[in-house]
Amino acid sequence: MVAKTAIGNRIKQLHRGLRRLLALLLASLMMLSNGGCSLEQFEKPGVSNVEPLVFSTLSDPKTFNPVLNQEYPNVFLYTYEGLTGQDGTTGEIIPKQAESWDMSEDGKTIVFTLRPNLKWSDGEPLTAADVVFTYNEVVFNEEIPTSNRDVMRIGEAGLLPEVVQLDERRIQFNLPEPFAPLLRTTSMEILPAHILRPTLEERDADGNLRFLSTWGTDTPPAQVVSNGPYRIKAYYPAERVVFERNPYYWQQDDQGRQQPYIQELIWQVVESSDTQVLQFRSGGLDLISVAPDFFALLKREEERGNFTIYNGGPALGTNFLCFNLNQGTRNGEPLVDPVRSQWFNTLEFRQAVSYAIDRQAMINNIFQGLGEVQTSPISVQSPYYAPPEAGIPTYDYNLDKAKSLLAQAGFQTNARGELEDSDGNRVNFTLITNAGNKIRESIAAQIKQDLDKLGIEVNLQPIAFNTLVSKLSDSLDWEAHVLGLTGGLEPNNGANVWLLNGSLHVFNQQALSGQQPIAGWQAKDWEAKIAQLYIQAAQEPNEAKRQAIYRETQRLTQTHLPFIYLINPLSLGAVRNTIDGIRYSAIGGALWNLEALTIED
Repeated sequence: MVAKTAIGNRIKQLHRGLRRLLALLLASLMMLSNGGCSLEQFEKPGVSNVEPLVFSTLSDPKTFNPVLNQEYPNVFLYTYEGLTGQDGTTGEIIPKQAESWDMSEDGKTIVFTLRPNLKWSDGEPLTAADVVFTYNEVVFNEEIPTSNRDVMRIGEAGLLPEVVQLDERRIQFNLPEPFAPLLRTTSMEILPAHILRPTLEERDADGNLRFLSTWGTDTPPAQVVSNGPYRIKAYYPAERVVFERNPYYWQQDDQGRQQPYIQELIWQVVESSDTQVLQFRSGGLDLISVAPDFFALLKREEERGNFTIYNGGPALGTNFLCFNLNQGTRNGEPLVDPVRSQWFNTLEFRQAVSYAIDRQAMINNIFQGLGEVQTSPISVQSPYYAPPEAGIPTYDYNLDKAKSLLAQAGFQTNARGELEDSDGNRVNFTLITNAGNKIRESIAAQIKQDLDKLGIEVNLQPIAFNTLVSKLSDSLDWEAHVLGLTGGLEPNNGANVWLLNGSLHVFNQQALSGQQPIAGWQAKDWEAKIAQLYIQAAQEPNEAKRQAIYRETQRLTQTHLPFIYLINPLSLGAVRNTIDGIRYSAIGGALWNLEALTIED
């Protein structure tokens, strides 16, 4: 026992020594690349004497403005907080910047009380005025494209709450009608009025609010003011983001000690999941999401590498194939080639594609058995999830069924085995996904292989994630993509996917604020019905009735397939044993209680 402990301590010492060596090497390389030598260069942010928590992301952040963010993971998970939050293991709503709230009996009025003496990361007071500013002047501002506004819309008219300041610490939300998801939607980030209000009062040369270009990733980090446990200390594009502990953060432990305990985070930009695993195995990262294809390898190395692999059960998010159903035009040009658009908007075509995808082969080959077939946009942990047994359509692998559906829709196979439509056009399309995400690239590759059995030619194009996001949200010039969306316990948090004017209604996206208009945009009847049901579910206070409404939305999504859902992997994470306090779950991951984590000396 003594010998085993001594070996464990020696391993920890080696890891610490290796990380210090890596830090020194990094500093030296930075000096050389800058063409000079000085002791000051060793003091660059990101190289310090503090023991940091080091983890990674596949791509650079796209913005430092939380309201404009459309990506996950993002820097705002560590730098901002809302009025409420969520317990990462139970999903229970917990107080954050608000210490309490009171709701009226009719459910139409709720008063939040802020914690006393809250401050921004620049030391300025955070008051009820900041909360009112965030909602009334930013989130509810129609000139600002933000998904946060979508999830706050209430009723058929899409009305927004009235947010009123009562005093320095109390804010009242007046609702036009009861809104069941309110407490979960108030987890959105609060913004500093003393910094950002001037950006709403000025416009650029194109007439756009200056707010829309404020806090881009070229902004000096010291100018970005936040209220979460950390603030941005430095950003090196294509390399890393460095966070330092926010000295003004409100949270303390039972002994009155300032939290978070870990003083510095380093978010490495590592654009390949293979490279992420390599860096974790060599000691360069403290934690990593474990993709199924690396599970067996890492499991064998747990003891030697001094880490633990946690299994949180089914992941919250989704994996899907999506076709662009938008039939609109921009500047007189169709967003999608009319011939392909006709295929994509044919229900039998989408259903045939779904039947042709061998999901069990994906589980066995790509996910190494660590997953299950996905049949819903709603996370399985949610009380509103409806399983197939509740009458939700599913698409087991069936090539004969796929071919029959295609034949019904007028498609036919030529002498060369190529699928053609009724006009003789060869069926082919371009499928994009984010480069560097090995799982998604593998999923897309199998889809290409599976659809080849139907005679469909798929041109697979992995592209940079930021480029992909731009195509989906701005230019809209795409045909099909493999991607995923984050999930959660409250379905209304995904309302921006299902509302007709939602900012993530990607399968049939309308023009967002400030974008060139789209002519001829139209919604299908089923599409409008899903949007209506999401509105209705948010109005319904009775849990059983809400469950029935969401069950119907899941039936419609699986019948009409705006997203062709694929595989729900297990939520697996590997974390160094030097990180104490981990309470891993699929709901919150490894860092949901980051404030309470410590690093052993």
